[in-house]
Amino acid sequence: MLTQHFSHPCQPAVSCSMSTMNPKASSGGEEKASGMRSKTLGETVCSGKVERGQAILVAYLIATLELTFLFMQMGVMPYLAKSLGLDSVGLGYLQTTFGVLQLVGGPIFGRFADQFGAQAALILSCASGSAFFLLMSISTSITLLFLSRLPAVFMHGIPGAQKLITDLTTPSQRTDALGKLGLCFGIGIIIGSALGGVLSTKFGCANSSHSVPMRGRVPTGKGKQSRAMCLSHLPRPNRTQGLFLIMFSIIAMDFFGLEAVESGYLMSYFGVLQMVVQGLVTGKLTNHCTERTLLRLSVFIFAGVGLGMALMRTVWHYCIVAVPMVFAFGTLGTITDSILTKAVPSSDTGTMLGICASVQPLTQTVGPTIGGVLYKQFGVSSFGYLQLIVNIGLFVYLLKSKIPLREMKSQ
Repeated sequence: MLTQHFSHPCQPAVSCSMSTMNPKASSGGEEKASGMRSKTLGETVCSGKVERGQAILVAYLIATLELTFLFMQMGVMPYLAKSLGLDSVGLGYLQTTFGVLQLVGGPIFGRFADQFGAQAALILSCASGSAFFLLMSISTSITLLFLSRLPAVFMHGIPGAQKLITDLTTPSQRTDALGKLGLCFGIGIIIGSALGGVLSTKFGCANSSHSVPMRGRVPTGKGKQSRAMCLSHLPRPNRTQGLFLIMFSIIAMDFFGLEAVESGYLMSYFGVLQMVVQGLVTGKLTNHCTERTLLRLSVFIFAGVGLGMALMRTVWHYCIVAVPMVFAFGTLGTITDSILTKAVPSSDTGTMLGICASVQPLTQTVGPTIGGVLYKQFGVSSFGYLQLIVNIGLFVYLLKSKIPLREMKSQ
């Protein structure tokens, strides 16, 4: 009987009698084993997809809650500050403090996410947010109120969610997944603004002495200022539009003649637009258009929005202009986030998102001064003409540039 031995480095030699081996049985056994391995592999892949999907849903939930609470405290903060004896100038300093802390903390938070992972970054953001709101709730003096801003340095739920989504999606899926964060933003505006108004009315933050100024007068840092801050949290790439949004509290009263209730309706309108555009429209567009095309389209629309703002005269004109404005904001914000995260290695996506997150607080810090000068010297139309000129120049640059916008992320 002819016998052959097979050995493996990790196993003892196995003796197989060639005269008794059944080729058909051996082949059938191999096919069965291969089928079992394929089934196991398929189950593992499906399980991995389910887990990734659940993790992304959790990121959306965290982002929604943080935005809701953030907009809620923006509605309460002006009244709380005034009840503690802080005037409009002091409120401006308080908001500037918040912006500076967010500006400084963005890149640090992003690097932390790269070093310790998106999960740890989201835990840090949630813990910071809890400390932020707890300190605010027990603030009985101006000093405590300013100290309550300190945890904001690591309160970056949106960049944390973006980091998690970036890590768990392929480059082709990323734009759609990031775009759905706009749905979270819309929900946060609507629910948070409503809750802020209810809390400020029901629990004694607001009273008759804090009422909104009469029509035609320039407000001095009351509830309308907080609503303008909500608008200034729209996606960040085009900061010429951001100047207008920062000055919106003054424009709403002095130019449009809005009262508090009307301003609240306008905020809800923006929230619904944001949900529709980024939750439904942006993702579908990315399936049919390249990032380069969408980037150029957004900038071109922004130029048109600038012209519309320069010519508008009533709040109804602004409601019409708001439709392409929100579309351009949402699309441009999503596309730039996607492009920037693809342009750096996986180990640096958190840092890149942290730097992006610092643009908005930087605008909040320097924007009021620039916007105030423009509004005082040249009026509302100056914001529109500035936006028109800047975006036409940017559009021409993008047409001539050869920057690759479809590169895969380097590994």
